[in-house]
Amino acid sequence: MAIAKAERLMNLALCLRGASRPLSKRELRTSIEAYIEAGGEDAFNRMFERDKDDLRELGMVIETVENLDGEVGYVARPDSNRLPPLTLDAAEAAALGLAAKVWQQVRLAGAASAALQKLRAAGMPLAGDEAEPFGALEPRIPAGEASFEPLMVACRDRRPVVFDYRKANAARSTPRLVEPWALECWRGHWYLAGYDRDRGAERVFRLSRITGRVRSRGGAFTADVPDRVTVRDTVATWAGEHATGQARIRLRSGAGYPLRARATATRTGDDGWDELELPHGHGLGAWLAEFGPDVIVLEPAELRADVVDRLRAVAKG
Repeated sequence: MAIAKAERLMNLALCLRGASRPLSKRELRTSIEAYIEAGGEDAFNRMFERDKDDLRELGMVIETVENLDGEVGYVARPDSNRLPPLTLDAAEAAALGLAAKVWQQVRLAGAASAALQKLRAAGMPLAGDEAEPFGALEPRIPAGEASFEPLMVACRDRRPVVFDYRKANAARSTPRLVEPWALECWRGHWYLAGYDRDRGAERVFRLSRITGRVRSRGGAFTADVPDRVTVRDTVATWAGEHATGQARIRLRSGAGYPLRARATATRTGDDGWDELELPHGHGLGAWLAEFGPDVIVLEPAELRADVVDRLRAVAKG
């Protein structure tokens, strides 16, 4: 179900269930944003009838009555639309508690906190509560970049965005017009996958390289969204995760811990430099260039040339 339709059905359900009296179609149309933007009367009537039927198919009991003004009204009485008592075993309650605690730094934190309070009020032990078996687990999704929340909303709403982006081998940022598909965290960094309109192809962007504000653009997507968006696989390939050979580098002592974690062999030197062997694949040069003067590539020659070219491009800027 499309996000826009799901949101519209939720708004209609809340209006019908929360009203103290039956609401007419006229009142519903002026209360729900999607109906306000529906266009003409015929378009609204078709949309409303479909939505009402969909809610009934989902199990909601909607009564049709005549209000005091002689208009047909609709209402979903709370006593006819109560959920059965919620019962969870300890593992299920712990899983919900852990999921709710994941979001700590973005707009979902408030909703997650409210959900935890409701579960506790129902007498369910949650992750972090005393005597709860999973209390030691403290999951978090770090989302410190300012671009995270607007991109998350844009992915949800299928809304194109514009932002300035600085590539690893560039000194300056350039504007990008992107149809955002999905966000994913890989090795402590957030990445956005989407369709870059100017380049006419799929691209993956690291959020820490987005500069300035993410701005929304109107209009629909022009490219189909894949059924499966492989953000992590794409980034892993760029970072040399899918290696085709070995690279040998010199790394300044005390620097480059992510590189050390990936090394297949390390030889400690007595001159302030260590020698490492790394899996070498497409994109390793961009990653090595980020470490600047702390890395010297020894071999292969094409990787060394790639890193040097990237550093020169930055220096020229």
